[in-house]
Amino acid sequence: MKSTARPIGDHLREWRQRRRLSQLDLACEADISTRHLSFLETGRSRPSRDMVLHLAERLDVPLRERNTLLVAAGFAPAYPLRGLDDPALALARRAVERVIEAQAPNPALAFDRHWYLVAANAAVAPLMVGAAAALLQPPVNVMRLALHPEGLAPRIANLPEWRAHLLERLRRQIEFTADAVLVDLMAELQAYPAPAGGVTALAPPEEAHLDIVVPFRLATESGILSFLSTTTVFGTPVDVTLSELAVESFFPADAFTAEALRRLAEAHDSKTS
Repeated sequence: MKSTARPIGDHLREWRQRRRLSQLDLACEADISTRHLSFLETGRSRPSRDMVLHLAERLDVPLRERNTLLVAAGFAPAYPLRGLDDPALALARRAVERVIEAQAPNPALAFDRHWYLVAANAAVAPLMVGAAAALLQPPVNVMRLALHPEGLAPRIANLPEWRAHLLERLRRQIEFTADAVLVDLMAELQAYPAPAGGVTALAPPEEAHLDIVVPFRLATESGILSFLSTTTVFGTPVDVTLSELAVESFFPADAFTAEALRRLAEAHDSKTS
């Protein structure tokens, strides 16, 4: 949790400005007077617990930071922060595992707010072959693994556009959360050598319609596999850890990739049976 030495008014003003709202905009959204909001931000008035949560909801403040706002205002945190190994989160942990396993033979993985790998299904490991051992040592940072010159980057056929896509996702996440760890991660990723174009390969004919999404195209021993990705999050979390957990699923963007994944899954099953 961030330092709470600053008064609650400073926190409220910072989040309002981060969301690019004027005092009038937020006051209308929160159904309070602009005068009252001004008094809260300057410290002339102290918000109630309900008012802190009300404004945090209107500002779409992440749960972790809502706790920070509450503590700054002199109240106890409202949202528990538990590790995924906590018995209270056992049901949620099983749900994540089931979602990931249900994607097989398509790759799927879960990661936390700093992009550290939490879980992955068996289809993910074959895609990481060739990455430096140091990048695969837990905790594995998914962003670092993808863009590091000793990670997957040399094998990403459309590295410039995939790199731009990942960095834009990270930029939006930083804008939303104001997380200093993510700011440092962004600086690290941007310092990696700029891609010259990745692996040279022509897109299969049936990929010609993929101008509506950014595909992930990876060179493997099976050939160049092309994926479309989706991100799943918990819809109504009241726990900080769950609110920051995401599941990324990769689906084949062409018939060649679907068949290659099927063959990889069969090879894996034969080894483990």
